[in-house]
Amino acid sequence: MEFAYGPVVQVTADRYPKVFMTLPPTLPKSRQRLILAVLMVCSLLIWLENTVLSTTLDTLADPVRGLGADPGQLQWATGSYTLAFATLMFTAGALGDRFGHRTVFSSGLVIFAGSSLWAAYASDVGQLIAARAAMGAGSALITPTMMAILMWTFTGPARAAAIGIFSTSAGVGMAAGPVLAGFLLDHFWWGSVFLINVPVAALTLVGLAVLVPNFRSPTRRPLDPAGMLLSIGGLVALAYGLIRAGQVAVWSRIDVWVPIAVGLVLLALFVLVELCVEVPSFDPRLLAQRTFGGGNAALGLLLFGVSAITFYNAFYLQGALGFSPMKAGLANIPTAVGALAGAPLASRLVRRLPLRLVTVPALIMAALTMGGYAFLGLQTPLVWIEILLWVQGLSVGMVIGPVTAALVSNLPLERAGAGSAVTNTVRQTGSVIGIAGGGTIMSIMYRRAIEPSLEGAPGPVKDQARVSAEQARHVATAIHQPTLAQAADDAFIHAMHVGAGWIAVVVLLGAAVLLIALPAAEKKKKPIAEPDYEEARSSV
Repeated sequence: MEFAYGPVVQVTADRYPKVFMTLPPTLPKSRQRLILAVLMVCSLLIWLENTVLSTTLDTLADPVRGLGADPGQLQWATGSYTLAFATLMFTAGALGDRFGHRTVFSSGLVIFAGSSLWAAYASDVGQLIAARAAMGAGSALITPTMMAILMWTFTGPARAAAIGIFSTSAGVGMAAGPVLAGFLLDHFWWGSVFLINVPVAALTLVGLAVLVPNFRSPTRRPLDPAGMLLSIGGLVALAYGLIRAGQVAVWSRIDVWVPIAVGLVLLALFVLVELCVEVPSFDPRLLAQRTFGGGNAALGLLLFGVSAITFYNAFYLQGALGFSPMKAGLANIPTAVGALAGAPLASRLVRRLPLRLVTVPALIMAALTMGGYAFLGLQTPLVWIEILLWVQGLSVGMVIGPVTAALVSNLPLERAGAGSAVTNTVRQTGSVIGIAGGGTIMSIMYRRAIEPSLEGAPGPVKDQARVSAEQARHVATAIHQPTLAQAADDAFIHAMHVGAGWIAVVVLLGAAVLLIALPAAEKKKKPIAEPDYEEARSSV
């Protein structure tokens, strides 16, 4: 079953599309609820995947229980997923308009499930990185088409209720992901955290085939292959240069600064190409607006900090403190609880106070909690760690939701889709650079701190201990040198302290940008009334 309906787009002389609404078909309420259940299962799957890997990083670094991955390889295993997601997502919406949202959604699920199976049985880190990139491509096809199906399945007040229910899957995924990963890692091999995706994806595919019409727009948006290739090439080159700096511990080498320079040039060309496209998938003109551009820059800097500090946290809890995967997963629950509490709290506050007065202090607090990692050590009581994580989650939750909603709602209706693409791309780009940059700072500082403890050690021991604290602990156990393991822990803690300081500075810069970008007070806008589809049908 296929329905061609939705916003009909007409491109005008000023190159921006105007939208004319056509009438969606009415589905039975029971079928609407079942479709919502299918979408929530898939959303939960995506959010689980976004969180389980952080619990798995320390295991993957272990030469015996995992793959013996070094920090650079783990940065790629984490970043390749986000990079593919960031650069392909704004193309997926156009594919849905062209081929049908259910078709693209199903294709994304097949790719996601197949690459999860590949990741689960990867025999080396290179295969894992490639599989993770394929998983990111599948997620990029799923996410925008999933939202399109939700928006056109429900109308009127039912749509707002459905979105509210649907959004709970994010919180459940954030809270359940680390715990599920911890349970699987305590009882099975590391690949089980990816294998669990396969039956869930299969169940979702059945639900799509049975329940969901193949909605698509009657007007096909043009694809943007040049923009897609330039954005992928630019981000890959930039991330490679940043991660390579951590592997060689210097910035002056040609294999460090040349990729960074090439990446920046390609990203600049990407912006120029998008400025010349008649209907761009990523519209750089929107970033020229003070509120929209500054708000997105602040969100990108915040996501830089969140991804980097999450990377540190995984190795701190399981590596330095020796937590089991299950205990580490449980220890991360306060972050998800804080984020779930922060979003509705901020939503209530912005009804009474200016958005800037709510979100800027929250962003400053988020920066301070990330900088707070500089005060954590090997003897820090767990209760203080939990309080820090809860406040961090609360602060981040109070920023992301309200700022994102304000940025998109301030755009004209005909540019809301383009604005959403820009916002999502900037956020994911911030995450990619945060993983690369934050991990590189940690690697460089760890090597410098561990070097004095390696004097007189055999060459192979030095080489392995320099790679990471996880490798140093492993070789220390093998040669019965507990002092080397202690030195590795101390070096890691030092590296985390330095990195946390830099991360806090970056996020504080985001707070300064947000302070400038947001107006001191907003005029309250009247809500835009939802079209009365039933009245429209009766008049036809």
